[in-house]
Amino acid sequence: MKVESPNIIIEEIEGDTLTPISVYQMVSGKKKFLLESSHKHNDSGRFSFIGCDPVFELLNEKSETYLVREGTKVHIDEPFSTAVKTMLPKINPASDIPFIGGGVGYVSYDFIREFEQIGLLKEDSLDMPEAHLMFFNEVIVFDHLKQKINLIGIPFPGYGNEDLLERITSRKAELSSAGKKQPSETFSLKNFKASQNKEEFEDTVRKAKSLIEEGEIFQVVLSRRLTGDAKGDPFSFYRKLRVNNPSPYMYFLDFESYMVTGSSPESLVKFQDGTITTNPIAGTRPRGRTAEEDILQEIELRQDEKELAEHKMLVDLSRNDLGRICEIGSVMIKKFMEVERYQFVMHLVSEVSGKLLPNAHPIDGLAACIPAGTVSGAPKIRAMQIINELEAEKRGVYSGAVGYFSACGSMDFALAIRTLVVKDGKGYLQAGAGIVYDSDPTKEFDETNHKLKALMEAANDTSDR
Repeated sequence: MKVESPNIIIEEIEGDTLTPISVYQMVSGKKKFLLESSHKHNDSGRFSFIGCDPVFELLNEKSETYLVREGTKVHIDEPFSTAVKTMLPKINPASDIPFIGGGVGYVSYDFIREFEQIGLLKEDSLDMPEAHLMFFNEVIVFDHLKQKINLIGIPFPGYGNEDLLERITSRKAELSSAGKKQPSETFSLKNFKASQNKEEFEDTVRKAKSLIEEGEIFQVVLSRRLTGDAKGDPFSFYRKLRVNNPSPYMYFLDFESYMVTGSSPESLVKFQDGTITTNPIAGTRPRGRTAEEDILQEIELRQDEKELAEHKMLVDLSRNDLGRICEIGSVMIKKFMEVERYQFVMHLVSEVSGKLLPNAHPIDGLAACIPAGTVSGAPKIRAMQIINELEAEKRGVYSGAVGYFSACGSMDFALAIRTLVVKDGKGYLQAGAGIVYDSDPTKEFDETNHKLKALMEAANDTSDR
């Protein structure tokens, strides 16, 4: 439903003595979220967002759409994407804040089944929706550039707007009092079980290589899942991860019955001011111990023919994905194979963008890009069919997307990697490796182990903070 000339409530308070972590812990409410970035000193990470108590939720479960409001779950007779389009208010604020309220959550890897045939549904030990968005009509926005906090309220027609001003005023008083934050309970994840052991995973790699040799695909990304016994507060895991592995996208989503948290280096898709953008990442080296070593690692990365070929293939995939929903001739490579440095690694990164078709919605852009080529392969559809044949379980959140649809029209979703899901006393970690014609099965297994080990260390080093 379209909203005309809504009354937006914005209250501003000083933000120099508060942090997103302290405010998240301070704010009372259920079904909370925190979105932030390690890039706080440039435009991409200028804002952090916090919210709680959604006015409603939209779920996609086995291709059926459900609305949850005040604890009641009802079926909606329309596709999930259509429901998002019709139920998200459309507001044009006089503000440069990209998220003023709207839908926050995840869209899983398996959401692609809405649009493509990739095989029979796999076993699902997590039993989670294919997509889950919580819709908020009030949000706390940190502006790290101005060191201000904006409390924003927007009307959702028919969804409890009567006391919106009162709630914003109450929230302002809550933050202005700046009470002592509650310490996080420690968190641990132990007794891991793998979806595939070393022998089983290496066997799937050999099967994938055979399909590559037969010309079925050029590359496929195969993953392994670790399941452990989770104890304590997952927010402690998030706090450790954001320090040890700072990334452009850091998130903590509390859906009450399960939690999704992670630190992702990669944007899946972003939409703002008519332009839709994706940033393929492929090619990695560890940071050097000295400046000279760091430069040598960059030179080695730039000269690695295998890494360069994989990256170019993923850029082509991104161009094809955007070409489906962008104006003809508008898709361009804005940045090509530039090296971006993070705390422990450096990556080759490109940027592909285009003008979204006038009759398209940002969720159409998300649907065109999910899953990223970096977690599926090429050609993408055939690679996903092979993943469905070779992997032991349904992927779920891993390699899907986490982010938001804003009522002002913008969208920003990260690729869901380096992510932990906690549900029913269990924690789930997952990581993959890109398989090509000359892949060594043992090295590919070691790559998944290396990625999983970093997450396991964060999960089991969360002393009281």
